[in-house]
Amino acid sequence: AALQENLDKKLFGQHLVSKVVVKAVRGFLNNTNAKKPLALSLHGWTGTGKNFVSKIVAESIYKKGLQSKYVHQFVATLHFPHAHSINLYKDQLQSWIRGNVSVCPRSLFIFDEMDKMHAGLIDSIKPFLDYYELLDGVSYRQAIFIFLSNAGAEKITEVALDFWRNGRTREDIQLTDIQNALSVSVFNNKNSGFWHSTLIDRNLIDYFIPFLPLEYRHVKMCVRVEIESRGYTVDEDIVSRIADEMTYFPREERIYSDKGCKTVDAKLDYYYDF
Repeated sequence: AALQENLDKKLFGQHLVSKVVVKAVRGFLNNTNAKKPLALSLHGWTGTGKNFVSKIVAESIYKKGLQSKYVHQFVATLHFPHAHSINLYKDQLQSWIRGNVSVCPRSLFIFDEMDKMHAGLIDSIKPFLDYYELLDGVSYRQAIFIFLSNAGAEKITEVALDFWRNGRTREDIQLTDIQNALSVSVFNNKNSGFWHSTLIDRNLIDYFIPFLPLEYRHVKMCVRVEIESRGYTVDEDIVSRIADEMTYFPREERIYSDKGCKTVDAKLDYYYDF
């Protein structure tokens, strides 16, 4: 219930995300006999809410949220920076996952910047995501894996623009309109950690979840919520000014925000004397 409520209240313009994440996580947590871990792959431009959603998922399962010792975050450029060390990273990653799931079967692993991860590295965790009852005496079937990536964002935008040009609303977009094209796009993207990955090939990712590019009205929603969270009364003039300062694409139509809601926080600092 908390997961649904937080997504409804704090996530804007992402009807597909709310629907799929709640359904997937709730179903998985209520399944006493899951056949494999839950694997969600979140895709979209920067600032559309991927990190935010993984944070809300963590907070809905663990009392300390991202600070819980059972939640483990990996950032490609920080934890796996060197291509020549890929074999070392594979061994470390496998050991880390094995050790933590042994301590807590309901562990959550979040992999950020999948589009910057070296191809082949993520495949080292394939055995943990597969349909095995036990691996060396350890069951991984209660664990949750969330992958975050900008890969596939162009494909998502393409679908959204097609709907807009045909006079249909973004709420008309269904998962079936994007999911297959998205998984193929990510699989064939040479700049993605999922490039020709066995995780996709073997259908071990349960859901490819598209984050749609945010419109002007969604940016304004983000600004309002941020102002309120700082304890200020919402000033619609400031809301509009911040939203107007953002850059939008395509250049002529100016429909979607280039950075989503990413820079809202910094822009607010300019308007308020903290």
